[in-house]
Amino acid sequence: MAQIRIRHQEELTELHKKRGELAQSVIELNNQIQQKDKEIQSNEAKMLEYQQQIAQLEGECRDLRSSLADLERANQTLRDEYDALQITFSALEEKLRKTTEDNQELVTRWMAEKAQEANRLNAENEKDCRLEDTQTIFTEYLPNLVLKNAPPAPGWPECVSDGVCVCFRRRRSLNSHGTSPESADAPTGVCAEVRVPSTALHVFDAHDGEVNAVRFSPGSRLLATGGMDRRVKLWEVVAGHCEPKGALTGSNAGITSIEFDSAGSYLLAASNDFASRIWTMDDYRLRHTLTGHSGKVLSARFLLDNARIVSGSYDRTLKLWDLRMKTVFAGSSCNDIVCTEQCVMSGHFDKKVRFWDIRSESIVCELELLGRVTSLDLNHDRTELLTCSRDDLVKIIDLRNNAVRQTFSAQGFKCGSDFTRVTFSPDGSYVAAGSADGVLYVWNVLTGKLDKTLDKGHSSAINSVSWSPSGTYVVSVEKGSRAVLWSDM
Repeated sequence: MAQIRIRHQEELTELHKKRGELAQSVIELNNQIQQKDKEIQSNEAKMLEYQQQIAQLEGECRDLRSSLADLERANQTLRDEYDALQITFSALEEKLRKTTEDNQELVTRWMAEKAQEANRLNAENEKDCRLEDTQTIFTEYLPNLVLKNAPPAPGWPECVSDGVCVCFRRRRSLNSHGTSPESADAPTGVCAEVRVPSTALHVFDAHDGEVNAVRFSPGSRLLATGGMDRRVKLWEVVAGHCEPKGALTGSNAGITSIEFDSAGSYLLAASNDFASRIWTMDDYRLRHTLTGHSGKVLSARFLLDNARIVSGSYDRTLKLWDLRMKTVFAGSSCNDIVCTEQCVMSGHFDKKVRFWDIRSESIVCELELLGRVTSLDLNHDRTELLTCSRDDLVKIIDLRNNAVRQTFSAQGFKCGSDFTRVTFSPDGSYVAAGSADGVLYVWNVLTGKLDKTLDKGHSSAINSVSWSPSGTYVVSVEKGSRAVLWSDM
């Protein structure tokens, strides 16, 4: 028993020893676990920091990609402009060569004429004595020669009398039957009676994509539309249908504004490529490219003399184009422009309508509306200004006192964009405006009430409306590709 007890005691001692060793191992393992936990926490903190850095870098990458895309677009615009300038330069070189050849030919002809003139002078010097003898007779019998076809006076050469009669006959013919080019080409389509539209006569796809601008020619027979496909398309209005007439090309970006001169001989279009362009309507050729703005040109208009042009841009400037370009800082993006004889009116992003004196190139006054100004139009006698703004109100401003005279609104009418265009009827008795829901609204100016609501034809927001100068048709264009011809027929 004693031995067994001793053995048990030894085993117990050994177990206590192992227990102590195990306890020490547990303590060491706990320390290691705590150290690993700290390392895990540190790694998680670093991982969170790295994730934040990754998110920041991804945002910077997106910004850089966006900047790269903007730079690529700007580069493409510059390339297109360079190509256009290169073509223009080549055309000017060819024109210079032809002009030089013509000049050389004119010099040669001039020298020949000078030689012939010298010969004539020599011949006239030999006849001076004979002409002096007949001068008195010429003065006495001239009325009879011209008015009564009297025979030549005695001693007067028959060839001289014939020449005088021919000269006077020519003058009488010109005075009796001659007409100036202006009267011969005077535009037709003067407004006899305004017809309030009630029916969509023709719905057609005008462009490949959004249609931004529309305008009738002064004669009302030709219609021009401008779209994001960089073209101005021409349509002939025949029996209530718009037949394609041609297209004007040369713009490097979408068209934002269209304007005819008063004779219908030129078409002016503003574009998103920072330029305005002029085409001749007889041959559809691009004649001038007006560059100088640093932002999208949102509106361009002929002044009343048709010899000058004013343009307004997203770069917050207005430019007057003449023999030299004049720039006026407006302080806000210009969305639309209209002109009188001595005044330019501009509608701006900062909710203001500004009135500029053309001669002094300075602001005469400002009128602030309740929303961003999207459109301006003048009535037929240029005494009232029509405005549209993003507060969904259409207003008439009396230009005699620069005060709001009338305000139009309707339930459901909403201005669809910063470039929604509205229009007066040719006689100023109606106002037409397109809404964001594709509905065309027509108000009566005399009563101030809504006259018509036309909701069939458009499937997206209406961008622009034009009333024909004859008063017969109204055309509206939309953010989609459609244009709609309206009348009451």
